[in-house]
Amino acid sequence: QVQLVESGGGLVQAGGSLRLSCAASGRILSINTMGWYRQAPGKQRELVARTTSGGPTSYLDSVMGRFTISRDNAKNMVYLQMNSLKPEDTAVYYCNAKGVRAVVAGTADYQEDYWGQGTQVTVSS
Repeated sequence: QVQLVESGGGLVQAGGSLRLSCAASGRILSINTMGWYRQAPGKQRELVARTTSGGPTSYLDSVMGRFTISRDNAKNMVYLQMNSLKPEDTAVYYCNAKGVRAVVAGTADYQEDYWGQGTQVTVSS
């Protein structure tokens, strides 16, 4: 079974920084895309940033220049460095992995989507 576990959330003042980490565990063969989504209370989940293996990264317009996504393919980890945080960045942040090839129960497996449990980021004004 493949699992995604996030860490690094917390409470920070406006203008501060946080670094989120996400570790994908299991017998993973490859992951096409890893990214971060967020969901604020009463709002829909939105894509914050994503990085595709061997391809470009993309960002939500409102975080461009403040957030940086990076990936360690050897460790199956993805990070989100968040600088100059604003109160409107407050949300639960979810790690996502798309196009995951793994060995599950001894059998080759492919899943379109895996999600982490989420980590709370709160930015105070």
